[in-house]
Amino acid sequence: MEKLKMHSPNLTQDNVARIRELFPHCITEAKGENGAVKLAVDFDQLRQELAESIVEGPQERYHLNWPGKREALLTANAPIAKTLRPCREESVDFDTTKNIFIEGDNLDALKLIQDNYLGKVRAIYIDPPYNTGGDFVYDDDFAEGFGDYLARSNQTDTENNRLVLNTEANGRFHSDWLTMIFPRLRLARNLLQDDGVIFISIDDNEVSRLRSICDEVFGSENFITCFVWQKTLTRRNDARLVSTAHEYILAYARDITKAQILRVDADEKQRATYTNRDNDPRGDWLAVPFHAPNLRPNLTYPITTPGGRVLMPPAGRCWSTTKEKFEVLLADDRIYFGKDGNGMAQRKKFWLEREEGMVPWTWWSFDYAGENREATKEIKDLFDNESPFSAPKPTKLIKRLFNLVSAKDGDLFLDFFGGSGTTAQAVLQGGGKN
Repeated sequence: MEKLKMHSPNLTQDNVARIRELFPHCITEAKGENGAVKLAVDFDQLRQELAESIVEGPQERYHLNWPGKREALLTANAPIAKTLRPCREESVDFDTTKNIFIEGDNLDALKLIQDNYLGKVRAIYIDPPYNTGGDFVYDDDFAEGFGDYLARSNQTDTENNRLVLNTEANGRFHSDWLTMIFPRLRLARNLLQDDGVIFISIDDNEVSRLRSICDEVFGSENFITCFVWQKTLTRRNDARLVSTAHEYILAYARDITKAQILRVDADEKQRATYTNRDNDPRGDWLAVPFHAPNLRPNLTYPITTPGGRVLMPPAGRCWSTTKEKFEVLLADDRIYFGKDGNGMAQRKKFWLEREEGMVPWTWWSFDYAGENREATKEIKDLFDNESPFSAPKPTKLIKRLFNLVSAKDGDLFLDFFGGSGTTAQAVLQGGGKN
C-alpha cells in the first residue's frame, strides 16, 4: 500500500502556478504571514493584462524592488557591536605583513573595516554564490545546504520525505539572493577609491538582476563592461538543453570619469591580423573600413579607385575623413583598394604606429584567462590531490582582471568572498602591478 500523504495540497500555490503558465510576468515574490518568501500574483499587472484599456493603479516608475529590500538596506546601515581580534598563533609575520585575512561573516567584516579603509581600496574582485538551485539559501548570516533548509522550513516529514515539490518556488528565490548581495555591495562601494573598480563573477541565473542592482548601487553611468569568460573546454553531454561554457564578470567603477582601464598586450591571434599584403616598407598593417556611420555632406564624395571604379559610401554611411584628408592619405599610400585595385576603400593601420598595447575586449577565452580544470588542478596541487573547494577560479583570470587596473606599490585589493584564496594568490603573483 502506498504511503498516505499527511498533508493537503496547497491550492493557492497551485492556482498561482496556473496563472504563471499563462502570464509569467504577472508573478512576483512576496513575504507571507510567517515571513517566508513565496510566489504571489501581481494583481495590478494581471488586471492590466486582462483589460483592453489602461487600468488605474500604482504610479509607474523605473526601479528594482523585491521582498526584503528595505530590510537589506537597514542591515547595511545598522551598526554592530563586534570587533576584530588578532590571531597571532595562526599568522605569518603578523607584525610586518601587509596582508590581512579576516575570518567571519563578510557583512560584519565590511562594516568593521569601513573606518580604516574608507575610500582606500584600488580594486575589488568577488565570486559570490551563484544561486544555482539547491546550493544557496540565504539566512542573513551564512548560506546553508538545501537539505538543511528543507528541514528548518518544515518542508520534510519525520522520515525526511519532501512535503513540497516546487524547488524554484520554495528554495531558490531571487529575493533571498538580492537581500544577501545588496548590503554587501553598498558597503563595498564605500571602500573603493574615487578611481577604484569592482569586478564580480556571475552566471546566467542572476546576471540580469546583478546588473540591475549594481546600476542602483554604483550608478548605471559607472558601468564599464561585462566580460564573457570561457570557463571550460568540456561539453556536458548530460545538459538538459544546452551545455554552458561561459560565465560573466561585471565591471563597475566608483567614478567612471576617474577610472582607467589599461591596454593589454596583443596576443598571437591579434598580432596575426596584421600582415603586409603589398610589401609596404612600413611593415605589417591592418585594413580597417574607410566609411563611418551617419550621413554628413562634407564626408560624402566620389572616390575613384586605381582601376577606374567610382566609389560612394555604403547606404546610410559616409567616408571617415574629408576629401582633402583622403587625398593626403592616398598620396602617402595609406588607402588600400584590394588586391585588384577595384575594391572598397580601406585605411591601412600599421602595427608599428599603433598605440602601445591593445584595447581589451569582452571575450576572454580559456587560453587567455584560464579555465575551471586549471583552477581545480591548482587547488589539488596545494591539498595533496584533494579539492576542498567547489568551482574555484583560476589564478590567471584574476591576474588578468587586476592587470587592467593602474596600480602602484601600497595599493589595496579586496575580496570579501575569499573562497579558495585565488584573489590573494593572484595579487602575490603580481596581479595589479603594471
